[in-house]
Amino acid sequence: MFDRLDDMLRHYEELMLELNNPSVAEDQRRFRKLMKEQADLAPIVDAYKQYKQAKQDVEDSLALLDEESDEEMKELAKEELADAKKRIEELEQELKILLLPKDPNDEKNVIVEIRAGAGGDEAALFASELYRMYVHYAESQHWKTEMINVSESGIGGMKEVEFMITGHGAYSKLKYESGVHRVQRVPETESGGRIHTSTATVAIMPEAEEFDVVIDDKDIRIDVMRASGNGGQCVNTTDSAVRLTHIPTGIVIYSQTEKSQLQNKEKAFRLLRSKLYDMELERRQNEEAEERRSQIGTGDRSEKIRTYNFPQGRVTDHRIKLTLYKIDAIMDGDLQELIDSLIAADQAAKLAKMSEN
Repeated sequence: MFDRLDDMLRHYEELMLELNNPSVAEDQRRFRKLMKEQADLAPIVDAYKQYKQAKQDVEDSLALLDEESDEEMKELAKEELADAKKRIEELEQELKILLLPKDPNDEKNVIVEIRAGAGGDEAALFASELYRMYVHYAESQHWKTEMINVSESGIGGMKEVEFMITGHGAYSKLKYESGVHRVQRVPETESGGRIHTSTATVAIMPEAEEFDVVIDDKDIRIDVMRASGNGGQCVNTTDSAVRLTHIPTGIVIYSQTEKSQLQNKEKAFRLLRSKLYDMELERRQNEEAEERRSQIGTGDRSEKIRTYNFPQGRVTDHRIKLTLYKIDAIMDGDLQELIDSLIAADQAAKLAKMSEN
């Protein structure tokens, strides 16, 4: 590990020299590439420099203990030695995590798809609440949200909703949300006060770039129609809504949220690219099934991942056996504690896997 860190430190110093050369900025493409490399290496190099300093502090404290005869100075050296050893331990763990293989999709924007599952109207209401939860979380991260398509139910719920979240590192934080979310509560329409269980399925897909997925024109059927609202009534007098059918997979994408057909077509293609990219990711994950089982689930849509129990005011994530008693805050978008816990558990599982190997 330390040979690799020494190589990274040398490479980082070479990068800094190159970036300080005024002529490099003339080639903007190369300049951006070097800047990204430098930004990726900076946290590792910073932690490694702190580690090297802590090692030096240990040596200095040991030397002081050998040479010093004053008892007060010896006590001070012992404290500094203990502090430096603790920092070494913490920094070693931090460096191991920083050196874990990076998910190439982590920096991507995401497309979120929420579908009401078992539970009828109550499931549709829950799906709409999950939508608001993710929108509020995105706002707290200063990310942008953009609606792609929504199919509403008659009582303010959503049968299905697809939307985009644009922001740095969106996929790295939200990828653990894919799976079945379960709600337990007494519906407002329930006169007997019985607790009902409903579900909604969440899919988190990294936004695919055009170079990630090549779509052949002959594989696409495009239909245009007038946009419709609740109950099927027409909400537009032009054929602005677009339906794409990807013939090889049977995937159908519908987009009607924009006023122009061109904008709806662009949105539909973005969603189709991301769905095809996500299918390929899932295929690869299934091939690495054993490895994925040892980590926190990020791909199996049928996995029941979380329960929201309103009578008890709790949210339980079943993958990491974490229960938080702050359901109102979570439904209002306060997801950070859950997300941080899932990231930490995933890192711990990957570190354990590395130790085995």
